[in-house]
Amino acid sequence: MQTKLKTIEELAEITRIARADGETVVLAHGTFDLVHVGHLRHLRLARREGTMLIVTITADAFVNKGPGRPVFSEHMRAEMLASLDIVNYVGIQHAPMAIDAIKTIRPDVYVKGGEYKIPDDDITGGIVSERHAIEAHGGRIVFTEDITFSSSSLINRHLSAFDPALDHFLEAEREKGSLAALLALLDKVKNFRVLIVGDAILDDYKYVSAIGKSPKEHIIATLFGNREIFAGGVFAAANHIADFCKEVEIVTAIGRDCKYEKIIINSLRRNVRLHAFRRNDAPTTRKVRFIDQSYLRKMFEVYYMDDTPTSSAMESKIDRIINDRASDFDLVIVTDFGHGLITPSMVKTMTGASRFLAVNTQSNSANIGYNLITKYPSADYICIDAPEARLACSDRFSDIETIAGESIPRRVKCKKVIITHGSHGCVGYEAGKEVVRVPAFTKTVVDTVGAGDAFFAVTSPLAAAGGSIDQIAFIGNAAGAIKVGIVGHRHSVERVPLIKFMTTLLK
Repeated sequence: MQTKLKTIEELAEITRIARADGETVVLAHGTFDLVHVGHLRHLRLARREGTMLIVTITADAFVNKGPGRPVFSEHMRAEMLASLDIVNYVGIQHAPMAIDAIKTIRPDVYVKGGEYKIPDDDITGGIVSERHAIEAHGGRIVFTEDITFSSSSLINRHLSAFDPALDHFLEAEREKGSLAALLALLDKVKNFRVLIVGDAILDDYKYVSAIGKSPKEHIIATLFGNREIFAGGVFAAANHIADFCKEVEIVTAIGRDCKYEKIIINSLRRNVRLHAFRRNDAPTTRKVRFIDQSYLRKMFEVYYMDDTPTSSAMESKIDRIINDRASDFDLVIVTDFGHGLITPSMVKTMTGASRFLAVNTQSNSANIGYNLITKYPSADYICIDAPEARLACSDRFSDIETIAGESIPRRVKCKKVIITHGSHGCVGYEAGKEVVRVPAFTKTVVDTVGAGDAFFAVTSPLAAAGGSIDQIAFIGNAAGAIKVGIVGHRHSVERVPLIKFMTTLLK
């Protein structure tokens, strides 16, 4: 069986020789997380198209089905397929789609399931690219038609790794047929134009290894490994929005330290436009985190910043551009980190000029107790975390449902409120409706930095599009679950992986 497991390059040489000997090579590709009778029939039909059947699987790192997937590792999945007599060889493809495998192996026939026959039904658009790849060297694509099962559905019902409360919640959503409405809501925001105002932040990760206690000091000495600098704050939020909406424009202020400006510019997605004022009296806020690279544990943090308020001259310029431009956008999003950009005058301008205003005020170690949501008299959508909500209400002990449904709406005029609650999920309030709680979709956390910002950024357009609070909370929790699996801001939450994750949850 081990002799069947080959690299993609080895498969290319094997198929070159096989074709020279007159064989017809067939390639099938997929995740094959749980091999079932539907897969078996698919592979049997594939084998009939030629004399040699090769199956490639997507490597673990590229399986876009959300946290907890694949259930079985790439090596276990490959071993299972190799045990089938009808399969000649198995390879692991280190890419999200089969395009590179097709170009390298050059099969005569590429076989996919019947569910891919209509290109518009494939949310990734991958089947079109795969068809082009196979036809480019004279091959053909074949779609099998037989009994169809979903590995995700079988896993959800029989091998679920979720706790009983989450299983119960997801089963109720499946029975309601929630997925179609969630996907329709995401479609509603595709042509939205979004203005986002917020603090510019650089998240600087310095990876180190502990080498021991200093003999003369009560400190741990560390050895520097490497470094990553991410465009965080308003930039990261804009990138999250950009894959869901047509156009995003940022209004912010950056500091005098021009050496980081290229990092910011290069990080932004194509449909994000940056309108950055220059603060010559302060640096761009940079948060340096020293991280134990063995387990990605943060050891301590150093801030480089000046969070005194912006000058009156700059305040007037930002006020003017917001006042002039806000009505041109479907919504205005405020990521208020409390680092000196947003002043009371700007709050007044945004509150008055926006067609729809979504606000997040963050409490962090530099501003705790001084940057509360109550600085905004009104908003259409508020998204803050539980400690931020408790601080705003001066309430340590009431349950989060009461704070979301009663305390916050009494202090800020707002139609929709979501309070994120870490591993407990989130709580949502919508005027005239019952408070809802949606459980967290993952307990596996790589990095929490920016998870709340991703939740807020992705859900704000959905709130503006008229999504119900339970829909917004569901999609937000899915976005947050994806984000906690990403180190820093290496990449943003994207539409296709989010849809795949939600589909996986609700199959």
